[in-house]
Amino acid sequence: MSQVKQTQPAQRGFTLLELLVVMVIIGLLVGYVAPKYFAQIGKSEVKATKDQIDSLGKALDQYRLDTGHYPTTEQGLAALVTKPSNELKWDGPYLAKAVPPDPWGRPYLYKNPGEHGDYDLLSLGKDGQAGGTGENADLTNW
Repeated sequence: MSQVKQTQPAQRGFTLLELLVVMVIIGLLVGYVAPKYFAQIGKSEVKATKDQIDSLGKALDQYRLDTGHYPTTEQGLAALVTKPSNELKWDGPYLAKAVPPDPWGRPYLYKNPGEHGDYDLLSLGKDGQAGGTGENADLTNW
């Protein structure tokens, strides 16, 4: 009788060196792609803010056409959704939903009369502080 020699199956897998090389490559890719990705998020927040300011401006203009004036600073942007008690010609709501916060979660600032026009409407940007550049810049209707 011949003896059959049993062999163990060959172990297959990656060596530690191969795993380290792959991890370095992934780290380099993430280091290159992540900043570009997050820059795009910032740009989209700025664009969304500009679009919202434009939309709120159109609603304010419609309010003015109906009532003959823009809401007072005290009435604020809420007057676009809820009829002020002393407003006889109000024909709103002028927005389908409540006034949204800016993309960074803060309310838009509204002032009537404005320093730059009939009214001032602005967001203080990502940092919530006046002034700034890039994503931190104030976004306004003027």
